[in-house]
Amino acid sequence: MATDMQKLIGTSEEDDEEEMDMDVKEEDDEDENREKHIARQVMVGIDGGMASNSSNNQFLHHQHIQDQVSTLGGGGGARRSRPLEEKERTKLRERHRRAITARILAGLRRHGNYNLRVRADINDVIAALAREAGWVVLPDGTTFPSRTQNPRPLGGTSAGAISSSTHLVSQQTPSASLRGVSPGYRPSVEYNSSRLKGVFVPAPSPYDLPTSTQSQNSAMMGDGGEQTESHPLISGSLDNVNDKQIVDMSPKLLERDFTGSSYVPVYVMLPLGVINMKCELADPDGLLKQLRVLKSASVDGVMVDCWWGIVEAHAPQEYNWNGYKRLFQMVHELKLKLQVVMSFHECGGNFGDDVCIPLPHWIAEIGRSNPDIFFTDREGRRNPECLSWGIDRERVLRGRTALEVYFDYMRSFRVEFDEFFHDDLISMVEIGLGPCGELRYPSCPVKHGWRYPGIGEFQCYDQYLLKSLKKTAEARGHPCWARGPENAGTYNTQPHETGFFCDGGDYDVYYGRFFLNWYSRILVEHGDRVLSLAKLAFEGTQISAKVFTGGTRRPVMLLN
Repeated sequence: MATDMQKLIGTSEEDDEEEMDMDVKEEDDEDENREKHIARQVMVGIDGGMASNSSNNQFLHHQHIQDQVSTLGGGGGARRSRPLEEKERTKLRERHRRAITARILAGLRRHGNYNLRVRADINDVIAALAREAGWVVLPDGTTFPSRTQNPRPLGGTSAGAISSSTHLVSQQTPSASLRGVSPGYRPSVEYNSSRLKGVFVPAPSPYDLPTSTQSQNSAMMGDGGEQTESHPLISGSLDNVNDKQIVDMSPKLLERDFTGSSYVPVYVMLPLGVINMKCELADPDGLLKQLRVLKSASVDGVMVDCWWGIVEAHAPQEYNWNGYKRLFQMVHELKLKLQVVMSFHECGGNFGDDVCIPLPHWIAEIGRSNPDIFFTDREGRRNPECLSWGIDRERVLRGRTALEVYFDYMRSFRVEFDEFFHDDLISMVEIGLGPCGELRYPSCPVKHGWRYPGIGEFQCYDQYLLKSLKKTAEARGHPCWARGPENAGTYNTQPHETGFFCDGGDYDVYYGRFFLNWYSRILVEHGDRVLSLAKLAFEGTQISAKVFTGGTRRPVMLLN
């Protein structure tokens, strides 16, 4: 019975330590009783109280007792002194360990809201952390994700699954053969609230349970092991297979309750080439099937890029939205929502790009005669991925500035799809601010040979950004600062290999601080101007943008 109880409730490290302490204490008590008994015999022999027939027998008996005393006390003193010192050191180590454990448990209870028992050990702490992470911990220590079904307990031990939210406490009297178990301890069988089927529960013996538990089991199990009444916490059934009870549990309580948490909508990004260069749906039937699959998966909507190079491809202010109209209509019929991206950059040439969508043809024609409308590195290489921010206020695009081109495009989209805005089909508009739609410089172009983890190069050598740098340097009183760093390395250089970015480099001198301040200010001002125009064009609609910071892309939400 003790073995079954141990298998059911398990043992802890503290119980083992208590057993060791009790064993040591019993051995000490036995040694002390033996010494007291021998000393009592010695005293009786000396006082003459011991019955003897002759003084010679009394002397021999007295000397025999003295030999025993010397063996235990005198002769064995050196032998016993070492165990006593080790015991003292062990006690000090145990006190230090328990003090640290007590502080850890107190902190978990006070700051982490962990429901740990008073005499908890490291096993209880690990089990509590596992349950907090959504895992299931069985009484024998078997741990598995809550989604896993039909777990196999280790070592062939059959046990019920436990949960932090549902407990079925079985009131049992502790067995006398279980040492180290406090009288007030009551083992519990906890049933997991996740979807578990086919969990083996050992059949209890009627002699191991008190009268109350026997009556409860008799109410649940009829003759032949058939279920007659279910437990209020478990909506399932009990069956017998090979003399073992199988619990089919469909719990009413959830393992984790997210009631009251804010709802997070789910949008799926459509393929980059869903609209071809003629502004038509590339595969209408295939797209419809995919949208129906997404609808069956209960997603909230889809996200799609509205490419500037497709809509305004051939001539300024000549917009073709036909393909997007049909796409939006299909999404509307399936009662999905839309998030659209105003993509003012080209698609292709970067990692993961399997579609090529360049900038509008009329922009490319302007670039052939005036390549400074694109970002330029120190060697004079142009990057046609997006327009340079130096022409945001320069009328070099057929009489319009870059900001006016962006605003006219966004206003055309807002007017063309006005009905979808009123029907709340379009829930958010993301504004492209640079390469890959992100607010950053195109400092690491793959087409120019950049490979990770190269530092890239400054992109400020077109005539418009150099003019801005010269104007800022003269206003600062240092015309000689109107230049880019000469020791900043190349695309694949490491920071410590340059004189500008190394420790104590030029980035920390007056010129370096001036240049980096101007370079970052141009970036921020571009994002502020474009987003201000987007707020005017999409008044009343959520606006977002992608910001690239240290290898991650973070969306920034602006609410109108």
